[in-house]
Amino acid sequence: MSEQLQTDTNAGDDVYEHHGGFPMFTPVKAGPNYADFVESLRRLQDLAVSTHIPDDVVDEAIARIDALSDMLEPHRVPEGKSPAGFNTHLPGRGSLLLLPWQYEKRGADGVRLRGKFRMFHRGGNRAAHGGTIALLFDDLFGMVVHASGHPIARTGYLHVNYRNVTPIETDLVVEGRVDRVDGRKLMCTAELEDLDGNILADCEALMIQLLPGQP
Repeated sequence: MSEQLQTDTNAGDDVYEHHGGFPMFTPVKAGPNYADFVESLRRLQDLAVSTHIPDDVVDEAIARIDALSDMLEPHRVPEGKSPAGFNTHLPGRGSLLLLPWQYEKRGADGVRLRGKFRMFHRGGNRAAHGGTIALLFDDLFGMVVHASGHPIARTGYLHVNYRNVTPIETDLVVEGRVDRVDGRKLMCTAELEDLDGNILADCEALMIQLLPGQP
């Protein structure tokens, strides 16, 4: 399920008096080199699924990756204390989990993102894996709920229609909005399109606002 976090709203805003059991995280600003750090890791992910290297190189790669992990380990922090996921100006808000897409529009009437599915997201025959498309929609709807001024919500369901093959390494756009509100229920829809306006996938979702204290 997606989670819609407070990333750029003041803690005193009335809407966030009803944020379920979510902590009131204070966004952590990324440092000047954080975008390069995340992109380097994304490149590593792409290469990990698109190379075939001899055993001796694998052994060296493992040693180097382990050394990097050992370097980072002392800097592990609790949830909400890392820049990952909080920096809306970065692709995927600086999170390796999220698709590296960026805002083109964000407002009460909807959210539009632009980006690419990378080699890491490949399902086969240069097409994006269907699960990564669902992830894109799921995260988008969290942003849609936030941008439309509603409290924290989690995903009740997603219904994805895969209309055409979604290519990797190709600029695409996705746009979603809240269509209807019924109490705690928010019905949302979105479309994933190529730059010629062809629909590659569309999705409808039920987002449910959390009750006080609900995780």
